[in-house]
Amino acid sequence: MVIWLAVLPALLLLYTWAGYPVLVRVIGGARRRTMSTGAPSGASVSVIVATRDEPDVVRGRVENLLAGAVATTRFEVIVAIDARAEATELDLDPERVRCVAGDPPGGKAAALNAAVRVASGEILVFADTRQLFEPSTIQRLVDALNDSTLGAVSGRLVLSDAGEGSGLIGRYWRIERWLREWEARWDSAIGVTGAVWAMRRSAWKPLPEAVILDDLHTPMRLVLEGWRVGFEPSAVATDTRPVSTDQEYRRKVRTLTGVFQVCALLPDVLGPWRNRVWLQFVSHKLLRLATPLLLALVLVGFAGTMSSLSANPLRDVLIAAAAVLVLAALALATGTWPRVLRALRVAWGMNAAIVAAARNAMLGRWDVWVK
Repeated sequence: MVIWLAVLPALLLLYTWAGYPVLVRVIGGARRRTMSTGAPSGASVSVIVATRDEPDVVRGRVENLLAGAVATTRFEVIVAIDARAEATELDLDPERVRCVAGDPPGGKAAALNAAVRVASGEILVFADTRQLFEPSTIQRLVDALNDSTLGAVSGRLVLSDAGEGSGLIGRYWRIERWLREWEARWDSAIGVTGAVWAMRRSAWKPLPEAVILDDLHTPMRLVLEGWRVGFEPSAVATDTRPVSTDQEYRRKVRTLTGVFQVCALLPDVLGPWRNRVWLQFVSHKLLRLATPLLLALVLVGFAGTMSSLSANPLRDVLIAAAAVLVLAALALATGTWPRVLRALRVAWGMNAAIVAAARNAMLGRWDVWVK
């Protein structure tokens, strides 16, 4: 029966990374939603940026946001400076831009709370400092919220050519965007893209002080309260920075730590009787967190099965080692070895990030906001 120690985890891995996307596409494609109008035509808009970046970076970002201003009665940009950042003079247009200090003790959630408290808009649009919006992005997000069933809507983040290429990181991010779009057609996207999303001001509630993923915590709270979370692919933000493997690792540790934290802060997401998108949440978020454990079980089960079936385990180990060497030689001969190594490094980093995030969760280490 050792073989089942390999088969069952392997089936779960297959479902997580292949079966669930197929399920989302089938169910999302079968849904035919009609727009339920209610609201924000002509609504006032507050665009909120929480930051601790350099003044020149912030000024450039604000200019980009003002260029996409919606033609409404009121439009404002609110820049919330992290309480732990050095005080700086930004010299921004006082008629359309407000600067506020984030609440102590600091952190992104505290900065967002301070910004929303002074916001006057009926629609809140959230942006990060390092990305740029296309001119129509804010209008697209506002228009999407004409559907009165939506409490929030996510836009689409596009990485630079370096980050969005053929590598494993680019492929992972494209799959992530694709999943959110079809999850939204099914019912709700499991989280939003923190660099480009919007919600109704009336549905806002202050964030817990130390929350890491406001872009998962708030959408899941809205779902638990009966709202849907949409996805608008035409609302585009572009990140022009190349994404290195090390940067992606640090980002994954932060976001995965945040997933653990959301489960602690919103325990109802774990209950199928309370969370109507429970299957999507478990499949998209939690089973991914189990990937290192499932992989380890597959390897242990496979090794145990081979050992029990073989009359000469040492010989089989030597044959397997020889096969690996032959494959490595072929990879070197065809010039694909560097790509193989990069892919293996990224895959290892993603699984290592899950382990690091689990350790953060066990230690209650939530202060992981990084640029």
